[in-house]
Amino acid sequence: MINNKKLNDAVTSRDADFAQWYTDLCLKAELMDYSEVKGFIIYRPYGYAIWENIQSYLDKRFKETDHQNVYMPLVIPESLFQKEKDHVAGFAPETAMITTTGVEELTERLIIRPTSETLFGVHYQKIINSYRDLPKLYNQWCSVVRWEKTTRPFLRGKEFLWQEGHTAHATEAEARKETLDILEIYRKLGEELLAIPFVTGRKTEKEKFAGAVETYSIEALMHDGQALQSGTTHYFGQGFAKAFDIKFTDEKNSLQYVHQTSWGVSTRLIGAVIMVHGDNEGLVLPPYVAPTQVIIIPIQSQKESVQNATKSLFDQLKKAGYRVSIDDSNKSPGWKFSEYEMKGVPVRIEIGPRDLERNEVTLVTRHDREKHILNLDNVLDTLPNLFRNMHDTMYQRALEHVNKNTYEAKTYDEFKAYIQKGGYVAMSISGEDAEIQIKKDTTATARVIPFEQKIITENCPVTNKKATQTVWFARAY
Repeated sequence: MINNKKLNDAVTSRDADFAQWYTDLCLKAELMDYSEVKGFIIYRPYGYAIWENIQSYLDKRFKETDHQNVYMPLVIPESLFQKEKDHVAGFAPETAMITTTGVEELTERLIIRPTSETLFGVHYQKIINSYRDLPKLYNQWCSVVRWEKTTRPFLRGKEFLWQEGHTAHATEAEARKETLDILEIYRKLGEELLAIPFVTGRKTEKEKFAGAVETYSIEALMHDGQALQSGTTHYFGQGFAKAFDIKFTDEKNSLQYVHQTSWGVSTRLIGAVIMVHGDNEGLVLPPYVAPTQVIIIPIQSQKESVQNATKSLFDQLKKAGYRVSIDDSNKSPGWKFSEYEMKGVPVRIEIGPRDLERNEVTLVTRHDREKHILNLDNVLDTLPNLFRNMHDTMYQRALEHVNKNTYEAKTYDEFKAYIQKGGYVAMSISGEDAEIQIKKDTTATARVIPFEQKIITENCPVTNKKATQTVWFARAY
């Protein structure tokens, strides 16, 4: 007989060792596996399916706003990568290069893309000539390679999957609007699909993307009080356009440089879902992003009545568009309950002969472990509201965590005490000198400059100079 708690016992307690708990879940829930090269993971079907659902949501939103998908090459000639100096300086430490074919040395080293700004720059220079060619609203789904020293599944790897949008516009106003419109799409991704309340705002000069005029980000707060940068949008101005000579003839027949943007989210979002919603028993997946939304577990599956009811319900749910599976394996019901709790499947439906005598089933919701006895004929009608309530409850729970762990600091001692507790700490600072000192003293970094500015103190608590802006800080992954 298999111990019903076997898989759950294999997961470290979240509060005892958060990092180990996270790694346990990634492996035990079969989201990923390690490959033969450190920092390069294998996305297993269950983990990749979460990414596919994120991809599906975003791809639909991008196409609704007239963006088109393209695909750029994997490699970039080194001379091309060198064209935008701020950009190359930002990525130089983590670029991987191809130097040989295995038979002969290459005449020019090839960089495996850490991002694709330079490739889009060259392409746009070729295809943009007139204002009639604008805007160019391109996005690509791909992987990138960044040679990180410290890696962790989904959060930071030498290779990760992502989407990267690159757009070119005739005016600054249009490009700036694009940057903020995409930020809003990302915010809604959290609200509508992932049940994560993202904090949004602008990055400080020190934290912005290499080569950008302005960078904006979505930040998520994990259960352990650390923040996770979950996506970014960038307004490039004309910096890349000038480096790559991307010009167009405007309506007055004058030659102008385009204004550009770039934006992206990655499989880091899978890590955010795990760490925001998971508990000591395993994953807790929001219903709209879960690979399997409903698992049906027949009890005494050899009985014909159970088999017929199970197949009928499965067919109904499948036809209605739900992602549903049946586990009629010979493992014990207790083992199965434990298995699907650990995998975070939102709804478990148990169908047994005794329940069927009353035309009932037992439905268990993962996020709160509540049992619901339902008439078999009402299951299909119950699910839409059940999923909506589940999603809303998970979002509100995560939002309460953010609100409970967001502080305002009026003194530097207050700031240090709050940072030690974990969470976001808002403080009015004088500028980059304060930011550098804060990181040195506490390891906390500037997450965002919120859109709604409130100056908390007249002088910066760190430097005692005049405070110029309020910034949210946190320790981060």
